[in-house]
Amino acid sequence: MDTSVSEVAALGMYAAACVLLVALLLSLSRFLGRRTRTLSKDEPFECGIRPGEPVRTGDRVPYYLVAVLFLIFDIEGVFIVSWALAFGELGVAGFAQITFFIGVLFLALWYLVRTGALCWGPRAARRGCLAKESKS
Repeated sequence: MDTSVSEVAALGMYAAACVLLVALLLSLSRFLGRRTRTLSKDEPFECGIRPGEPVRTGDRVPYYLVAVLFLIFDIEGVFIVSWALAFGELGVAGFAQITFFIGVLFLALWYLVRTGALCWGPRAARRGCLAKESKS
């Protein structure tokens, strides 16, 4: 490796500056922050449910579906950004391909809205957003 001493020194100074900045910010928050002790701050945190309340049943939020949809549309963003970076080299064929890709994504989004996959929570139930409930 042909790493000069000045590059290593610059990296070391950057790391030291980062550590000093973190220490400075933590110290400032310690000295400038409010120090009030209350009963609620001394209780152990348990997902926002106060101890002693009756146990609730699980919520019907389909977290797995939200996670899968996030992954699908997040990967779509990666493809579109990489296409945008190579836009000048791809020409008309690349534009046609990304147009088709975005069209398929819009069809998928339309299907998700149509089936009610994106409607969950109390507001969705009040609005009749769930396709399963509104069809019956």
